[in-house]
Formats: sequence, C-alpha cells, structure tokens
Amino acid sequence: QVQLVESGGGLVQAGGSLRLSCTASGRTLSSYVIGWFRQAPGKEREFVATINRSGGWTSYADSVKGRFTISRDGAETTVYLRMNSLKPEDTAVYYCAAGFLVGSGAKEYEYWGQGTQVTVSS
Repeated sequence: QVQLVESGGGLVQAGGSLRLSCTASGRTLSSYVIGWFRQAPGKEREFVATINRSGGWTSYADSVKGRFTISRDGAETTVYLRMNSLKPEDTAVYYCAAGFLVGSGAKEYEYWGQGTQVTVSS
C-alpha cells in the first residue's frame, strides 16, 4: 500500500504560480509512474500530467501544456507539478496518483492521494 500526500495548494491570482508536491509516506517514488489529475466542482476528474519512472518522459493535457511542468527530485522522494500562468479554469482539487503503467487514464493508477485545493482568482 502506498500512501500519497499532496501539498502546495492554495489561493493565487490569475497569472500566478504554484508548485504542488507529491510524496509517499515512508518510501521513495522511484518504482512508480506518477500522474497528476484534477477535479473541479461538478466536473469529472481529468488528467493533467504524468511522468515515467526514470523521469525521462512526460506527457501533459493540452489545456496545461506549456504552463505546467511535472518533475521528480533527485532523491526520488517527491514529484512536483509546477504550475505557471494560472487561470481561473485551473481551479480544482489536484490529486497525485501512482501506478505501473504510463497513461492518462485514471484506471491506470492504483494509488491516490487525498488531494490539495488550488483556487485561482480572476
């Protein structure tokens, strides 16, 4: 069982930046593909970004491409989601997820965190 914890959410003005962090209690993340997803009120959970185990391959949703960056730290304990040029439509609860297959589908991830709220004001 992998317990994921997200942090770094908050309230930011449009055009601002935030960096979300995803860690696993008591273990490294090097064995897992990590994805970020988000869910806005009244909407379904949607894919944001994913990174493979080595960190050498990433993929993004079209809506965040060029603004968000997913990365791993050197110690393999944390996966980050750097979010720049934030827009009000980025407002959502952001979840990190861990799995063994690279992909943009929620079903491909086995472990999920509790989420962190990101609110972007206009």
